[in-house]
Order: sequence, then structure tokens, then C-alpha cells
Amino acid sequence: MDVIDKLKILSEDSKYDLACACGTLQDEHRKRGNNGRWLYPVALPQGGYTVLLKTLLSNACVNDCKYCPLRAETNIRRCTLQPEEVARMFMEYKRRGKVFGLFLSSAVIKDADYTMEKLNTAARILRYKYNFKGYIHLKIIPGSSNAAIEDSLSLATAVSLNIETPHEKHYSLLSQKKDYMKDIIRPLKLLGNLTGKGMKYSRVKCTTQFIVGASSETDSEIVDSMFELYNNLNFKRVYFSAYQKGLGSTDIPGEEKVFLNSIEPFLREHRLYQVDFLLRKYGFNRKDILFDECGNLRLDRDPKELWCENHPEFFPVRINSDDKNALLRVPGIGPETASLILKIRKENKIRRLEAIGLKGKRLEKAKKYVIFE
Repeated sequence: MDVIDKLKILSEDSKYDLACACGTLQDEHRKRGNNGRWLYPVALPQGGYTVLLKTLLSNACVNDCKYCPLRAETNIRRCTLQPEEVARMFMEYKRRGKVFGLFLSSAVIKDADYTMEKLNTAARILRYKYNFKGYIHLKIIPGSSNAAIEDSLSLATAVSLNIETPHEKHYSLLSQKKDYMKDIIRPLKLLGNLTGKGMKYSRVKCTTQFIVGASSETDSEIVDSMFELYNNLNFKRVYFSAYQKGLGSTDIPGEEKVFLNSIEPFLREHRLYQVDFLLRKYGFNRKDILFDECGNLRLDRDPKELWCENHPEFFPVRINSDDKNALLRVPGIGPETASLILKIRKENKIRRLEAIGLKGKRLEKAKKYVIFE
């Protein structure tokens, strides 16, 4: 196969890893470009978006992860790009104005450090041979040595290492080759330490991803782990990917779960993203997230509205005098709307929610919980 043929396969196979962009706005969704490559948007610090070329370096994996369609036992077309091929191909797309950054991941070719050496070499060629100073996101391979991880941090704008499940007991159901504490938790802690505030690589953004529903984990276990990643390990973003039945091994724990319809796994993923936003953007704490008797989020209830229903003593919120944290507890009011309220009421009293741009379902939700004193 030539480079373009390989790219079509490897770019398609990279779709299972979401830990670079996933959002609700149109500009935040991935798009398929020419030659079968996936193009992913990434938010810029100064505002707006740039487009990433996302691909695997190789899909020839030695691992046995039951949830993964690329695991060693599957019969798929395998191929590998060389670091120089990746760099040259990316620079050609950049020269033509098609992409402005790179997300580079890989299956495990021989072992973790062998694969990391290939990934880091591709980034090094871009940085020093082609003098590329833009956005590079590198995947950290589970089990990588400290030296290989630090090398990636010296080259990348962002890195990610997928945690997959919240506990060793769940991970052991999915892989016999990887050691959860040594291959996943150890490098996650190292990334957190090296990229913390005031540390050498504090400029590098760290993200991770859970495979939701592949094992026997509960939502409360995922949220506990997410809270730890944000508050103690300095991770900037946690992503969730609903396990899709049929992609993994026939004996995967997730295959045994019975859902009423095919939407429920994705609704569970959606609820976890809602909790993620509540923790990151709305000032909610871990104790504010409510679960059912099995430790899962309710699929039929928005987690923010559920909190409101269980805390009637908190309401009504006074639109013209309560602080931003109180405003953010109101269903239908998000960070931008709360900031707008604070801005408007400096000059004039707000007498109706329509004056701050609320309409439709958001308007109807908010009306139940506010007063205009």
C-alpha cells in the first residue's frame, strides 16, 4: 500500500479514540476530509477553532483489550506508517491549508516504548526538520517508561492516556496483558505531576477517556475517578465513549448488559458528559451528583434538574441579587448566561428572563426556579 492507502485505513481506525474533541456545537464535531482522513476541531486559547489531522501510526496491535476492534485476535487489514511518512504527509496537507494540527496515536506495535519511540520521532521530525511550531497531540501508550513520557511532553502541545475504566477490578475483565496500576495509573499520575501548576510541562494539556459500559463499572465509580483526575492530577478534560455492542470480543462483560433500546448506551454517555460540565463549569461538587440505588445516573432525568428537585430549600434564586454560583444552579442557565445576567444588572434591573435571551425549553425550565425581586 502507498501512504494514502494506509492513511485511509489508519485514519478510519482512529475514530475509536475521542480524547481530542467532542462537543455539542457544530464547529466542535469531526468531519471526514478528502482521502478518507478524519479532521477534528480543537478550540484555540484565543477563541475559535483549528482543524486537526487525526490518524494512527499503526493498527498492528499486540494487545488483547476486549473492547477494542483492533485487538491482536481480530482479522483486519493491518498497516503501519513510518514517522517520516507521517511528518511529510502532514506537512503536505498543512501546506495546502487543509489542516493546522496533528493528533497522532497508535496501536501497540511491539511494546509500549517501541511504539512511543515511533510517535515521538514523528513529532521530533515535525518540530526540528520541518520547524513546525503548531498543535501536536500525542497519545501516551499504556506501560510507557517515564523517559518516553517526558520525551512526549517536550514535543507535544497536548497528550492523552486513556484510563478506560475506573478501577483495576473492572479493567482486569478486559485485558490480561496490561497491568492497570503499573501501565495505566502510574503514567497518569506521572502526567499529572509533570504538568501541574508551576511544573516544567505545565503548558501541556492532558486528557483521558473512559470506555463506558464495556466492563462492570457504575457511573458513581466513573464520577469518583473523574473527580480525582480533575482535582488531584491536573487533567484538563475527561472524555467518554459509549461501548458499542459488537465491536469487542464476544465474552466482553458489556455484551451481557441488556438495554431497552440502542439509544441507552449513548444516553448514559450523555449523562456523564452533563456531570462533567457540572463539575468543570458549574461549580458542582462530587456530593451534588445524585445516583440511583445501583450507583448509576438516572437516564430519564437531567442530573442538574434532579439536584434542584432534591434541594427545594435553595430556591427561588433571586435574579437581580444572588451570586453567579447560585445562578448556575438554575436549570436553563449556563456560564455564559450567568455572566450576562451579572453584566446587565449592573445597569438595570432584570424583570423577565426573555431580556437575557432565554427562550424555548431553557426559558420554561428556568421560570420554575427564579424570582425578580
